[in-house]
Amino acid sequence: MLARLECFFGFHTRQTNWRTEFIAGLTTFITMSYIIIVNPAILQKAGMDFDGVFMATILASVLGTLIMGVMANYPIAIAPGMGMNAYFSFVIVLGMGISWQSALGSVFLASLIFLLLSLTGFRESLINAIPQSLKAGITAGIGLFIAFIGMQNAHLIVASPATLVTLGNFAHPIAYMSLLGLFITLILMVNRIKAAIFLGLVITTLLSIALGHVQLPDHLFELPHHIDSTFFKLEILSAFKPNLGAVVFTFFLVMLFDTTATMIGIAEQAGLLQDGRFPNAKSALCADAIASTLGVLAGTSPTSAYIESGAGVSVGGRTGATCLVVAFLLASMLFLAPLAKVLASVPAITAPALIVVGFLMMGNLNQIDWRDLEEALPAFFVLFWIPLSYSITNGVGAGLITYPLIKICCGKFREVHPLLYLFMVLFIVQFILDAKL
Repeated sequence: MLARLECFFGFHTRQTNWRTEFIAGLTTFITMSYIIIVNPAILQKAGMDFDGVFMATILASVLGTLIMGVMANYPIAIAPGMGMNAYFSFVIVLGMGISWQSALGSVFLASLIFLLLSLTGFRESLINAIPQSLKAGITAGIGLFIAFIGMQNAHLIVASPATLVTLGNFAHPIAYMSLLGLFITLILMVNRIKAAIFLGLVITTLLSIALGHVQLPDHLFELPHHIDSTFFKLEILSAFKPNLGAVVFTFFLVMLFDTTATMIGIAEQAGLLQDGRFPNAKSALCADAIASTLGVLAGTSPTSAYIESGAGVSVGGRTGATCLVVAFLLASMLFLAPLAKVLASVPAITAPALIVVGFLMMGNLNQIDWRDLEEALPAFFVLFWIPLSYSITNGVGAGLITYPLIKICCGKFREVHPLLYLFMVLFIVQFILDAKL
């Protein structure tokens, strides 16, 4: 049996073995396992039941990771994406007043579009249509957005009637425990500890328990209750309403760029690219699209390839066998629902993870040539407009409008892909419809 699996995953070709793949899977799991707590904590703010989202998070992660390992044979884990879950809760549900059921309908439609385009060559056309500077600006802008939300949850940034936001009160238990957790995580990171986020969460939890800020549940091991509270609760027809058109488009756009960039980056790190090409890309993208589609049916925001998979690759993971290990470990977390629920209820435990993940997403800024104003200005608008307007949609729209207009004014309209002009018109129409006249 093991010999057949070794042949199936190509152990000999990729020069690996079961011991290496197991260690890689364990490493990836440890570095990404924070999502099991953080994702339900974020979606709970949108009114969704924690247990239902907890179950949906694990199911989507397990299925997506298994599909990635078996179909595409890449050591890349799949789980609900950070940034998209914040966009789902804080912008669509709390900001726009859309029900979480309708928001899930938008995610489902975006996931179906992503899945269909992953089966065609049109996907590559869309990726190539968006300039690299805008892609980098979108990713970094989402990072700032996530970090900003983390700072708010930590009470390090609070509302101010005079300046909109201001520094929080560090004497507040949530604030000083968040600062402590953040400092611990940063120390682990600068010392190149691969599971820094996870270990920071664990250490902060232990300190919170010792200081009396967290009360452990009566039972640590128990399956989640009310697991059907989010299952098949989406409202698909609501996604076709005019006010959700831009939401569907934004979800799709972020899923496309975030997943593709992460997959290519991990494949390059593992030495699996061939002449700069991403082999078996269709299967890899389909794995994420299928996971998002199934995940939303269970009740969670879109999935994405996880950059933390790079930790597993760094210790030798080269095949889909790494994903088998990750999926098994993720599934075992179903029995820790009571503990996860308690930890998610304490912002000081989850907020540092949001801030650090936001920082990690800023790395793409080096792909922007800041001396080229035609490329840098649109990226800058995306970068600061996303967190300041509290909307990924607004930031993406600002960039996709500004970029073509600047090129037109410089007499370089032929350098702009025709799809960008279509996006520009669609977002202009959306902003006009949203305007308070």
